[in-house]
Amino acid sequence: MEQGVIKFGKNLVSTKECLAPGHSFCPGCAEALTIRLVGKALGENFIMAMATGCDEVCTTPLPYTSWRIPWLHTIFENAAAEISGVEAGLKIMIKKGKMPDKKIKCVAMGGDGATSDIGLQALSGAFERGHEFLYICLDNEAYMNTGIQRSSATPFGASTTTQPAGKVSSGQPTWKKNVPAIAIAHDIPYVATACPSYPFDLMNKVKKAASIEGPSYIHVLSVCPTGWRIPSNMTITLGKLAVETAVFPLYEVESEKYTLNVKPQKLRPVEEYLKPQGRFRHLTPELIEKIQHRVNVEYGRLLAKVSTE
Repeated sequence: MEQGVIKFGKNLVSTKECLAPGHSFCPGCAEALTIRLVGKALGENFIMAMATGCDEVCTTPLPYTSWRIPWLHTIFENAAAEISGVEAGLKIMIKKGKMPDKKIKCVAMGGDGATSDIGLQALSGAFERGHEFLYICLDNEAYMNTGIQRSSATPFGASTTTQPAGKVSSGQPTWKKNVPAIAIAHDIPYVATACPSYPFDLMNKVKKAASIEGPSYIHVLSVCPTGWRIPSNMTITLGKLAVETAVFPLYEVESEKYTLNVKPQKLRPVEEYLKPQGRFRHLTPELIEKIQHRVNVEYGRLLAKVSTE
């Protein structure tokens, strides 16, 4: 790994890269940026288990790999189960004196399909058993790797290849599944949301999650220019708009205490977030207002939890 640090204001950022050049991520992919930021936050002492998805396909085209850390690929449904086995195995090896008692963080990554749909059972089981690991969901809001099919994380009104907008449909008919709330319901020590448009917030949350005993979960909004039908240079802007409109608030829950990490003085209209995206171009003013109302209600609920802690 490359050595050194770079100073950004008051923040020192490692120049080490867990991801080598030569991967095949699309231009502007927020997942590639997130992986780099996670690596900078964790350093070298971590093991990664990754579910099938864009990240696996783009970083490990046989016989090559872009990973500079121990990395395991698994199928869609069991990334959390696999990293649970790794974590348990490391503990046994240390207990038997077969390896030094060195802090090695176990990390699993999966997309929204591998997290909120196919792999939810394995993730729930790992949380319930109390394994010490960090799970990061890279949520680009559809099955982007296989053709932009809808997932349970696809937002209401978005047009996908399996739920296209047209004369008889307005796109996705259901609301986005709240996976952070599901993680919180497991009473695990740490849950957070993050977005690479706010890199220091993301890295600080990864560092905090890595320092906590027991399971932790970070849900990352990962803007996808291809699936969201936006120019590749709008990735950071769209991520910020998601936060500034409260479509995707940045918060963390530690020992049942809610903290809102970014609180805009005045929320921008949801329409500013929706309009640049081709997947929402069909929305009528009535549907946009329906989404605005939903966002207002959910954000109000979050603020109530923050203010009462």
